[in-house]
Amino acid sequence: MESLIHGAKHQVDTVVWGADLRKLRGWPRAGVKSLRVSYVVIRDLVGGELNLRAMSLVYTTLLSVVPLLAVSFSVLKAFGVHNQVAPLLEDFLRPLGPKGVQLAVEVVSFVENVNVGVLGAVSLTLLIYTAVSLMHKVELALNFVWHIEGLRSFARRASNFLSVILIGPVLVFSALGITTALTRTEFVQWFLKIEPFGSLMVQATKIAPYLLVWVAFAFVYLFVPNTRVRFRPAVLGGLVAGILWQTTSWGFTQFIVSSGRHTAIYSGFAILILLLIWLYLNWLVLLIGAQIAFYVQNPHYLTQQPLRLALSNRLKECLSLSVMYMVACNHVHDRPPWTLEGLTRQMDLPAEPMEYVLTLLHEQGYLRKTADDPAGFLPARDLASVEVRELLGDVRKAEESRFLNEGCLSAPQRVLDLTAEARSAVDRELGKVTIRDLVPENAEEALAAVPTDRASAQRL
Repeated sequence: MESLIHGAKHQVDTVVWGADLRKLRGWPRAGVKSLRVSYVVIRDLVGGELNLRAMSLVYTTLLSVVPLLAVSFSVLKAFGVHNQVAPLLEDFLRPLGPKGVQLAVEVVSFVENVNVGVLGAVSLTLLIYTAVSLMHKVELALNFVWHIEGLRSFARRASNFLSVILIGPVLVFSALGITTALTRTEFVQWFLKIEPFGSLMVQATKIAPYLLVWVAFAFVYLFVPNTRVRFRPAVLGGLVAGILWQTTSWGFTQFIVSSGRHTAIYSGFAILILLLIWLYLNWLVLLIGAQIAFYVQNPHYLTQQPLRLALSNRLKECLSLSVMYMVACNHVHDRPPWTLEGLTRQMDLPAEPMEYVLTLLHEQGYLRKTADDPAGFLPARDLASVEVRELLGDVRKAEESRFLNEGCLSAPQRVLDLTAEARSAVDRELGKVTIRDLVPENAEEALAAVPTDRASAQRL
């Protein structure tokens, strides 16, 4: 059996990873890439991190669902479209069976009794904070998928989240209401009696829910992560997530219908257990779709073994000096500030190591962020006062602390003398060379393109 499993694994590895994408075109290339994406997504699921993120979102959902619905319900009530919340919630919980529909009615009834107008300032603040916390958790989870550590500014996050909570439902339900009103007009009713337009409309109404789910997932992947997600990867991720969601919904419904043992085991707690499982599956589908969008946009992460982008000391120094040089060139020659995406594209690197270096230089006081969206990077000090040897020295010791540094080591004296001599030799060689000295006076020479002809395998 062991040899059989080993042989099957070898065969899979040969089919998925043995092909050279540079020599494939059309459907064979797309098929191999699809297999690789499936392989790495399953590998990430087995790794367990996505599962933990989904479980965390389930917990936050239970805490924030009532405040979130209460805030949105209060806004929708002012526009007279609050009665459409219940049907949507019932559709979402319908896979739980009859008790799911009953749970939706009870949640809506509870939300209707929440009077936001009589809440005090502290209670209202806590209500809004609890509602916003769910979206904050979603952003953290998607940033993890996209290997992004930095968050948006607090003001931007608050404005974006409140816009989604307060304005988003109004726009969605208003659009649905306008669409329903238009379909009931005499002209549209007359037009639908003409074939094949009537049949096409019937088919369109059947397909519309699937399209709405697809668009909703794609919208989340486009705008929630704190990075620029291209349209095509977001749409592909949304399409796969939509198909998974519909399939999961059907499968979960069949499970509820065909099995009544959960009620006998958990009694009155059965609906709560099923709700937790259903929420977990929904969040997991969302994260899987995000993973697919990430791998489609970043194919260099499609490797047989997990790709670890840890920077060596040599790369930290080289990349830090390169970033400072490029930022200085744009600053001296009055060009727009470099952004994370611009530097990543120019140097043909993944965003993860570039973000690490930018954060390091920002924390060490060499760079400052602009208030733009996305943020640009400017020198934090006079370039003529930033010596290269000082910059490299700060990069080397950036992650040291007072609990763990060179002074804490009980190293042999000969070793300490040797390392001190090596630093002195570097300082003597670099002398007083500053970042400003590196920048040529000629703008075209200073901003010459960084070579981007990397290995073909990295681009694939």
